[in-house]
Amino acid sequence: MSFRPAVEIHLHLRVHANDADTLIAFLREAVPFYEQPGGIQIRLLQHQSDPERFIEVVEYHTHADYERDQERVEHDPEMHQYLARWRSILMEPPKVEIYQHCMI
Repeated sequence: MSFRPAVEIHLHLRVHANDADTLIAFLREAVPFYEQPGGIQIRLLQHQSDPERFIEVVEYHTHADYERDQERVEHDPEMHQYLARWRSILMEPPKVEIYQHCMI
């Protein structure tokens, strides 16, 4: 990782049977758009024993990067198209968890 994120979103996902490759292919296309504004990094984790379960991790360098991206999620028509395609791959709505970095 090139930075310690100020904010992380963990999207717990389940895809339809045999759609793991569909999700991965979609994200290969979508991630450059998602990361385009800068200060954003996307990672994907796949469950070892349940290959239809994933955690998509969205890392924001600063709180401002997070807030700017939330505006894009709410108002950008191209983002809406990507999100609609993403949702169509999912078996159920994602479980969304938002974390912020704590200094230790």
